[in-house]
Amino acid sequence: MYTPNRNRRGRSRGKFNSGRPQRSQRYNSNNGRNSKTRKMSTFDPSQFINTNPVDAVEEIYTPKNRFDTFGLNERLMHTIASRGLKSPTPIQDQIIPEIMAGHDVIGIAETGTGKTAAFLIPLIEGTLKNHGKQTLILTPTRELALQIGEELRGLSEGTKIFSALCVGGMNIRPQIRALRNRSQFIIGTPGRVLDLLRRNQFKPNNVATVVLDEADRMLDMGFIRDMRSILSTIPTNRKTLLFSATMSKDAQQLVNDFLIDPVTISVKKKDVANSIEQDVVHYKQNNKFDVLFALLSAPESKRVLIFGSMKHSVERLARQISTNGLSAESIHGNKSHGQRQQALRKFKRGESRVLVATDVAARGIHIEDVTHVINYDLPNTFEDYVHRIGRTGRATKHGKALTFVLAKY
Repeated sequence: MYTPNRNRRGRSRGKFNSGRPQRSQRYNSNNGRNSKTRKMSTFDPSQFINTNPVDAVEEIYTPKNRFDTFGLNERLMHTIASRGLKSPTPIQDQIIPEIMAGHDVIGIAETGTGKTAAFLIPLIEGTLKNHGKQTLILTPTRELALQIGEELRGLSEGTKIFSALCVGGMNIRPQIRALRNRSQFIIGTPGRVLDLLRRNQFKPNNVATVVLDEADRMLDMGFIRDMRSILSTIPTNRKTLLFSATMSKDAQQLVNDFLIDPVTISVKKKDVANSIEQDVVHYKQNNKFDVLFALLSAPESKRVLIFGSMKHSVERLARQISTNGLSAESIHGNKSHGQRQQALRKFKRGESRVLVATDVAARGIHIEDVTHVINYDLPNTFEDYVHRIGRTGRATKHGKALTFVLAKY
C-alpha cells in the first residue's frame, strides 16, 4: 500500500510540460559488432539456462465472487456470458469490486492475467449508469490501444457506448471527429493524447476516470512528462487506476502525486521458468545468421518471434530470412500502423513462420502458440528478458527461449 500526498495531486509543472521520450541506449549485436554510439548490454543470459523445465504445482485460486454477484447490468452480464467468461480471474475477482466502489486502484499484474477486462467491466457498468462521463485510457503502444479498443467493443456490444482511438502513426482527423462525437472512452498513447490536448480537440472536463495501463512500460519509454502533463489537466475529483507489472521509483511517484488512498491488488503469473526451456546459443563473428537460419529451418520451429535491438537491423534481418526461403515479417517503429497490423495478421494466421521485432514495437502484443522466442540481440535488462521470453509458454503450453551470445573462443 502506498500512502499518497493529498496536497500534491494534480500539481502541474506547467500546463503542457512535455518533452521527447528519452531513448535508452541499446547494443547492436548484429554480426557481433559494437555500434560506436551505443553501449553494450551488461545483461548475462547464461544465469537463466534451464534446459529441462518442470511444471510447478500451482495453487488453485478460488474466487470469492462470480460475475453474476458483482451487481452488473443485465445486458453486460449477457455479453460476458456470451464471450465465455465463466469465472473471474484472480485480478478480476479482487479488483472489480474496488473499482465499482469508487476507489483509486493499483493493480500489479502482467499481461495474460485478465487485467483489461478487470478494468473495462466495471467502467462499462459505470458508463451505462451515466453516459455523460468519460474514461481516458493511456497505453504505451498503439497496438495495445487497439487491442483494448477491440475488447471494449466486444464487452459493450449492444450498448450505446463509443470509443475514440487516439494514437500516433494514424490520421489524426478521424480521431478528432470521434472526440467531437463525445465518445465515452478515449484510448490512446501519451504523445497523441497530449497533441490533441494542445490542439484543444480533446477537452478533459468530463473525464471521470483515468486508466494508466502498463504504466511501467510507458515510463520506460520516456513518457513521464507527457503523462504528468495529461494528468494535470484532468479534473482532480476523477478516479485513477494504475496497472503495472512492476512498481518502479517513477511509478511510485506517480502514485504519490496523482492517486488518493489507492487499494493495491497484486497478482502474479506463474514463474516463466516453469514452462519455458531457456538456453544460450553461441556464435562466432562471421556465422551469426547461419546459426539462426539453421534453428529456423528445424521442423519444431513452427512460430518464431525474434527480437532485435534496432529498427533498421530488424528490417534487414527479416528481409535476409525471406531471401533465404523462409517467410518472415517485421514490426518496428519505422512502419506505419497498417503495415504493423498486416505483419501481425500474417504471423498469427501462419502465413509467416517468423516475426522479427524490436522491444518497443512488440510491447502489448499477444500472440498465441509461439513455439520459440529468439533473442538475436541481447536484451538490456532482466525485465526486458522476462518480457520477451514470456511470449512463449503461455497458459498451459510450453515454449523455448534462446539467447544469442558471442563466443569467447
